[in-house]
Amino acid sequence: MREIMRPYFQASIVGAGILAAGIALLPESGGAQSYVAPSEPVLIELFTSQGCSSCPPADRLAKRLDQEEGIVVISRPVTYWDYLGWKDSLASEANTDLQRAYAQRGLSGYNGVYTPQLVVAGQLGEVGSREDAIRSKIARAGAKVDAAIRVRGSDARGFGIGLAGKTRRQAELVLVGVDAGAEVAIGRGENRGRSIAYTNVLKGERRLAVWEGGEASHALAKGALNIDGADRYALVLREVNAGPVLAARWLN
Repeated sequence: MREIMRPYFQASIVGAGILAAGIALLPESGGAQSYVAPSEPVLIELFTSQGCSSCPPADRLAKRLDQEEGIVVISRPVTYWDYLGWKDSLASEANTDLQRAYAQRGLSGYNGVYTPQLVVAGQLGEVGSREDAIRSKIARAGAKVDAAIRVRGSDARGFGIGLAGKTRRQAELVLVGVDAGAEVAIGRGENRGRSIAYTNVLKGERRLAVWEGGEASHALAKGALNIDGADRYALVLREVNAGPVLAARWLN
């Protein structure tokens, strides 16, 4: 583990029939793992770096978790190890800023700014390679569900998105675009000579709507899945200012 000690447009949303009473917060069929048992998918975000020799085991774990039901995995490569001699080709300042905002707000578990860090539901921090502890935190987050996202439609004809549940403060619905799989040959730094695979690497985010609880809907137009470099998309419902993640779901 490497640690560092330094420190969207708005759309109206209205009640909608897309969230029928039988849909709102019911468990999905056939998906839950025994260690997760979520009624809704759980978002996990891996803060990693090509310049971090401790990160490859966490990157491999992220790939395995991505194959399992009930988990939305997003890799967020950070920039602060670039000074070691290798500039991370996938990193963004937005990822670094989010990790620092999490640390400033304070995460339960292993808080701070370090790699590899895995954050569960925007609330629980853990070293990204500690599989048993991570699975325990996924189960813990999955047992406390206050909101849900439902989707109808397809990228060929547009999507209807339904939200339901409650929030302590204003939240935002965000479209997250990722590169489902990227492999990088690293030429310098701590991982010199290694080729490392990364899963669901963040390419961009776009705020779709603001939500303050209850039932609401949002229309996502055909062709909206156009974040540069992304080939997979997720929806994330997060309290504002790097707050807890209330719900998440893959869109395709």
